[in-house]
Amino acid sequence: MSMDKKWKTAISGIIDGEAHIHGYKVTELIDKIGFTDAIWLELKGELPTEKERAMLDGILISTIDNGLGPPSVTNARNSASAGNPMQASVAAGVLGVGDSHGGAIEECARLLQMGLTAEKLVEKVISSGDRIAGFGHKIYKDADPRATQIFEKAKKLGFYGEHCELTVAVEKVLEEKKGKKIPINVDGAIAAVVSDMGFDYRLGKGFFLIGRVVGLVAHIFEEMVREKPYRRIADEEIEYDGEPARKI
Repeated sequence: MSMDKKWKTAISGIIDGEAHIHGYKVTELIDKIGFTDAIWLELKGELPTEKERAMLDGILISTIDNGLGPPSVTNARNSASAGNPMQASVAAGVLGVGDSHGGAIEECARLLQMGLTAEKLVEKVISSGDRIAGFGHKIYKDADPRATQIFEKAKKLGFYGEHCELTVAVEKVLEEKKGKKIPINVDGAIAAVVSDMGFDYRLGKGFFLIGRVVGLVAHIFEEMVREKPYRRIADEEIEYDGEPARKI
């Protein structure tokens, strides 16, 4: 009789001398499926249908990159500029993901999965003084085109369900209460669709990270081969507003 091991996983392991993921030989997966299929398999434990693969493809593509501005990218490029290797710079970029950048998918999905009506959901969040994750964008004031595209894809593929409908209802309630449109952003759309696809809200940041790491690798490589080391903020953009010069 074998003793229970301290570390257990039902995701992957070595069976008969070969690596397997959820029971499938990795060598067979290499030959027969695509990368998005493998991501779905890792997260769900089964291979996706064609429609599930297509939807996840769209979600991951939407998270890959959004320019130099977001903290994840500036963190990664600053780390590479300081002379750190790829893995350290990717880690620095990942550490730039937080509640205000990339974290809204998880929080929005958590709210959507609570079973509240749109009115109760808005009331719950606003009464606590918080903003509703997944709504509003600094650039897109009327509609986030990425969110629009994700919802269109979800409708086409059959994943536009109760959580997507709830998200649209929340947008309407928010507009009524605030007197202006606060559009669903890409994080809100992803949160709604993954909820309708049966994913737990705690995977929210994971979807963002899986896609964004691709963008980080590209930006880090560009920083390494294109820019001079040790980039820094220009002096004209820095202002000291502390105590004036003084003596001890």
